Formats: sequence, C-alpha cells, structure tokens
Amino acid sequence: MNTQSNTYTFIYAAIMVIVVAAVLSFAAMSLKPLQDKNVEVEKKKSILSSVSLGLDADEQQNKTSYIEKLYDKYIVNSYVVNSKGEKVKGEAFTVDLKKELNKPVEKRKLPVFVSKQDDGTKNYILPVRGKGLWGPIWGYIALKDDFNTLVGASFDHKSETPGLGAEINTTEFEQQFVGKKLFNKENKFVSIDVVKGGAPEGDPHAVDAISGGTITSNGLDAMLEDNLESYKEYFKQQQK
Repeated sequence: MNTQSNTYTFIYAAIMVIVVAAVLSFAAMSLKPLQDKNVEVEKKKSILSSVSLGLDADEQQNKTSYIEKLYDKYIVNSYVVNSKGEKVKGEAFTVDLKKELNKPVEKRKLPVFVSKQDDGTKNYILPVRGKGLWGPIWGYIALKDDFNTLVGASFDHKSETPGLGAEINTTEFEQQFVGKKLFNKENKFVSIDVVKGGAPEGDPHAVDAISGGTITSNGLDAMLEDNLESYKEYFKQQQK
C-alpha cells in the first residue's frame, strides 16, 4: 500500500484511535477498583473525623489500613431511616445522598452511623450535602445521644476558593459546631445558622460564617437546614 496515500493515512489513524481507546479503557477498568477503594476510605475518614477520630490518618504509613481498623472498631452500627423516623431497608454506607436529595422528603433514605467511644459514649453521625459557590459541598454532623447537641462536624468541598469558601474544612471552622444545639428551649427544630458578620455571643444555634466566603457560607447554612430537618421526626422519637 502506498504510504503516502490518503487511504493509508486514514487506515493508520483509525487503527491508532482504536488502539489508544483500548489502552485507555483497559487502564480505566484496571484502576477502578483502586479508585473505588480510595473513595470508600475517604468516606470512612470523614465519618470518623466528625467524632474526632482518625485525624492523624495522613501521617500513617498505611493510611487505608489505619482508617479501616478505626472504622471497624468505633463505628458499631449503621442503618437507614425515613422522614417519619422509621427504620427502613437499606445500607447506610452505600446510600447516594445526591440522588436522595432529589427525591421528595417523604421518599428519602436517611443514613445514620453510630459510633462508640472507648468510654462507652455513643454518638450518632449524619451525612449532609449541598451546594457551594463552585460545586458541591458535603460533610457529617455528629450528635450526642440527646439527639440535639453536636459533638463534632466534618465538611469538605469539590472546588471552593482556597482561603475563602475552602475554609469550611478547616479545624478552626469545624470546631465552632461543637456544643451547638439543633432544638431551642421549646424543643422546636431550628438547625444551626451560619451567620455573616459573626454569630451573637453565646448563641447555641449559630456559628460564624467564613470571612469573604458568603456564598459558600450560605450554601452550608441551607445544607444543614435542608438535610437535618429531614431527620426531625427521628430526633424527636429518640429523645422520648
């Protein structure tokens, strides 16, 4: 075949496209189990972080093994509830919160993770998800067994601005949530407000917003209210 002909060029290009596509497809399939494992470990790390566990994971020689051992030890139960507070079928860890939030509240599956500290104290961890300035934001809220008082929070984001909205996953910001309450003195659900300009001193239902990160702060505020209100009946039933 004439290597200078258009036919040769076309056939050569077609073969190269097929070969490259096959190599990329094989690589993607080969790497998928590793990628899925990394996603799983990062999710477990975030759940643990909400109750101040595994914070030194990145310093460990084998991060995956370290996180999995901690998770197996301290996360002693998990289940799914509905907006009526009833337990329903489902595996909490595999619930896709993004899909659930697109459903009517009454049809959502709401995951609950139970942690048990070394002193026997139990905490209840709930996932939250919302929208920031440039993309999704998400996290976990941990409650005492009064189903009102927060013992911790862990937040993350996909693409918020460094130094501004990205500050939601800093220890300084997350620590503000410790001790805050979801219900007021009349036992009405009020969530946690993220207040621009600073929360009133001593307010048990508010934290300071991120300076310069107004849209991300507003998104986080809406995320907490929208997500946690779905659990309201579950909280009230557990408080009895």
